[in-house]
This record gives sequence, C-alpha cells and structure tokens, in this order.
Amino acid sequence: QVLEEDREVHRATERWIEAADWIVWQLCGHETRNVCTAGYKGMVQDGTSPSADYLAQLHPDFPEVLAKLDRPLSALGARAGSLTARAAAWTGLPEGIAVAVGNVDAHVTPPAAQAIDPGQLVLIMGTSTCHVMNGETVAEVPGMCGVVEGGITSGMWGYEAGQSGVGDIFAWFVDNALPAEYHEQARARGISAHTLLSELGADQPVGAHGLVALDWWNGNRSLLVDHELSGLLVGMTLATRPPEVYRALLEATAFGTRMIVEAFEDAGLPVTELVAAGGLITNPVLMQIYADVTRRPLSLIGSTQGPALGSAIHAAVAAGCYPDVPAASRAMGTVQRDVYRPDPARADAYQALYAEYRLLHDAFGRAANGAMHRLRALRRAAVAR
Repeated sequence: QVLEEDREVHRATERWIEAADWIVWQLCGHETRNVCTAGYKGMVQDGTSPSADYLAQLHPDFPEVLAKLDRPLSALGARAGSLTARAAAWTGLPEGIAVAVGNVDAHVTPPAAQAIDPGQLVLIMGTSTCHVMNGETVAEVPGMCGVVEGGITSGMWGYEAGQSGVGDIFAWFVDNALPAEYHEQARARGISAHTLLSELGADQPVGAHGLVALDWWNGNRSLLVDHELSGLLVGMTLATRPPEVYRALLEATAFGTRMIVEAFEDAGLPVTELVAAGGLITNPVLMQIYADVTRRPLSLIGSTQGPALGSAIHAAVAAGCYPDVPAASRAMGTVQRDVYRPDPARADAYQALYAEYRLLHDAFGRAANGAMHRLRALRRAAVAR
C-alpha cells in the first residue's frame, strides 16, 4: 500500500517492524522479530521471507522490501533484553527486569487457558473471533490465516483461522435495529440489551424462529477469505420479533465456528477440545448454543484477562522463573473443563439449521451468482458519484 500510494516514503523507509516488536525495542533497547508476527503477518516460513520472485508478482518494485524486513527471529518466551533506565522511568518498573519478545493478543492466550496441546482449539471471542490451535504436523487447511512453526508454542505448528465479525454483529443489531421498548426494558432491569435479548430467546425451541443467517456482516475470513461478502438473514415474516433475530445471529456465528472446526478435521487435524476465551464467554446462552451447534463440550478459560495472563506466562519464562512455556502454563494457566455440554435433542435439531446455513454459505460464497459482490460494487459507485 505504501509503495503504491507514496513511493518516496516507501523508499525512504529504513526497515519495517511490527508494533509489538517496536514496543519491545523501546523497552529494552534491543531490536527483535518474534516468530509469531513474522510468520502470520510477515509471511515468514521456515525462517525465510517470501521470495523476490513472489514479491515481484505483486509489484515489480516490491522485492526491495526484503532488505527492510529481514532480521533474526526470536522464539516466543525468549528474553529480548532488560528494561532500560529510560523505560523504567516511563513504566515505574525496576530497571533491568526481563523483557520478553513480542507476541499477539490471540496467540498468547492458549497458555493462559492451559490449551497448548495439539488439537485444543482456542476461540478468542470478542468483536471478532480468532481460532488458534497447535498441531504436530503441517497441513493445508482451507481458509486458514496462517500456519507457523512455533507460532503459538515452540516445537509445534500453530494454526490460525477466524471470523471477522462476531460481537460486532450483535452490537450492530442492538445499536441499529432494536426498538426503543427493549432498551427501556433492559434499563429498567439494570441489565444490558444483549442480556435481555439472550434471555428472551433462550427458551425458544431450536428452529422455532424460522430463521437462518450468514455471519458475514464484516466479510468472511475463514473459510472463504472474502471481505467483499456481506450479511444475510433469511426467513423473516411479519411475525418475526427482535429476540428471534438476535438468536439467529448468535447461531450464525456458531455455525461459522463449526465450519472452521470441520475444515481442520477434514484436513487431517483432529480437534480434541474447544476452549473459549474473551469477553463473550460471559453470555451463557451463547456458550450453550456453541456447544449444541458443534456437538462438543465447551471449556472456558478461568481468567477474564486471557491475553494479559498469557503475556505474564511468557514474561515469567523470559525471566527464568520456568524452563519453558508449557511448564509456566501448567503453573499459571487456568481453565474450567467442559462447562457447557451439548444437549442431544437441541444438537439434533441444529443439524437441520446447519444444513441450511451450509447451503446458503456455498450459494452466496462459492457460487458464481456474485450478488453480494455486485451490491458492494454498486454501493461504491453510488458513494463515488
């Protein structure tokens, strides 16, 4: 983007660095490149950046970026250096304490949930959901957003997939489509509109609303990797009410997660456990829907601040308190196993809805009709006029 929009700035740039690595550099005075962001964001594979030939296919002048990217890589949990006097003054922390190499908020979370064994899929659920999992082997998974050796835990292959809209979809509905009477009812009870809608929809029989939605309000990350796609809600009638629509949106995100789980397993990577983290795990209705839709027990991280705890785990390893991240995870991580279990009757009922979701998924995401793409193009053209 910088090359295409401002070539002078691109050429004047001495080197590119991830924000996480830059912050660590400022704290300890030593420049590092962590394997997580280098692999998932910088496309480093087997310790090597993309080839000049590959970059040239994107833009003929792009290979010059290689000299600005390449730096020695640092393993997660390694010590980048010691806190400088200047950074100690910024933070109020003692000069000389260990500074761990950088990491990503999602990928640092599995150790905090004691979920770093192969097959433990961690759902970091908030405005979006990031699905990360360790594997013993490397495989091609449709729609995966990266597979990096040591990207989550050293010695294993770290896989990443995701949904680009989850909590943001629920918030969109509450902020833009919910009648005032529901907001007033929630305020009178001292609860959020999300809690109210979840309660009102909780006791509905599965499928009673007659709705199915595609969770693409912010595009589709996995499996289709197409941000030009958009949301869809099918089945509305004059009898449809807001709690029913809200529940259909909750279900749609669960269906999207099930697609991701099945993609991993179809690629030869068994998913042995689902572990949820993030702000959305406090909604029991949503969590039960995920257990029912996936037909799997759902474990929950035991901390409300998973990324912060995961960061502390890596910092403890960098400081020499533990020999490695797995040992620190066993000592410091916290998880509640199988908090939500699938109800057999509801799980069976969701099979029919999930089948409809898959049909719509392929019809609008994979078929050649391209309606969503055309609508996006029409919108852009109208705005440009």
